[in-house]
Parts: sequence; structure tokens; C-alpha cells
Amino acid sequence: MIRGIYDWTMARASHPKAMWFLAAVAFIEASVFPIPPDVLMIPMILARPWAAWRIALVATLGSVLGGCLGYLIGYGFMDAIGQPVLEFYGKAGAFDELAARFNEMGGWAVLIAGVTPFPYKVITIFSGATHLNPALFLGVSVIARALRFFVVAALLWKFGAPIKVFIERWLGLLFTLFVVLLIGGFYLLKYL
Repeated sequence: MIRGIYDWTMARASHPKAMWFLAAVAFIEASVFPIPPDVLMIPMILARPWAAWRIALVATLGSVLGGCLGYLIGYGFMDAIGQPVLEFYGKAGAFDELAARFNEMGGWAVLIAGVTPFPYKVITIFSGATHLNPALFLGVSVIARALRFFVVAALLWKFGAPIKVFIERWLGLLFTLFVVLLIGGFYLLKYL
């Protein structure tokens, strides 16, 4: 099933309305869809390198707006469904503790999910469920998604097709290492 969705998504890259498909895929990927917008972005940028920045902007805006939908899903369903289930099992307090801990570092979670291969949709929904500060969520989402999509666009614009394999295999790992080093650096500054 995932392969069929992937193939369908890839076929949209050469469609005359590819930008609209990219916006839609980026939007729904941020809350429920399993295929990342990169699947469309890469062939679109390789076919039209002059439009790389516009393509990255569309992916960023679509993804951030989709992240807001994910936030609302978490916010609405947690109150309507999740909380009664937790109360039934006597675990409402446990979730409140988890939510408080998450919200202390929630901005980092959004950043990590926004730039690494970790599913951004999980954090968008969880951010809503824990009532993470919406302004913090939105601000970090814009930074993280722009960083991710504009780096991909820049690499493709500069190096073309030869960089595609690097992006698909290694860029997620490099973003992950970058975030680990960034957090480690802040930790060292705080505690040393």
C-alpha cells in the first residue's frame, strides 16, 4: 500500500499542477500522510532548478500549515477522546506529568522532528495534545521546516542530480547529528 502511495506521489512531480500537489502533500504529511514532500521536491527541483527556492517555500508553507492541523488534531482529540480514556484508567495524572515534561523541552522536540527523519506528524499531534505554547510551536516549525526544505533545495540547485543519492541516504543522518551537536552544545554551555 505504501509503495502505491509513493508511486502515485512520484507521478505528480511532472504534472502541470505539481506545485499544488507539493503543497497538498506537504500539508497532509505534517499530520497524517506517510510520504514526505521530499519525494516530490527532488524531481521537481531537478527538472526546474531555477524554481528551487519557490519549491522549497511551497513545501515549507504547506508543511507548517499541515503542522497546525496536526496540532489541532492533538488538541481536539486529546480533550474529546484521550482524556476520558486516561481518566477511566486512572492515568490522567500520568499524562499531565508527561505533558509538563514535554512542554519544558517541546520546542526542541519540534525542531528535531522538523529537520530529522523522525515523523514530524507525531510531534505536531503530541504538541497539540500537551497544549504546547502555540506561538512556540509555530515559530519553531517555521524554522525547522524551512531549514530542512531549503537545504535540500540549495543542494539540488548547486549540485544537481549527482547530489540526489546523498540527500536520500545521508541528509537525514546529518540533520540528526547536527541537532545532537546543537543540543549537546547548549547542554555544555548550561552545565559547564
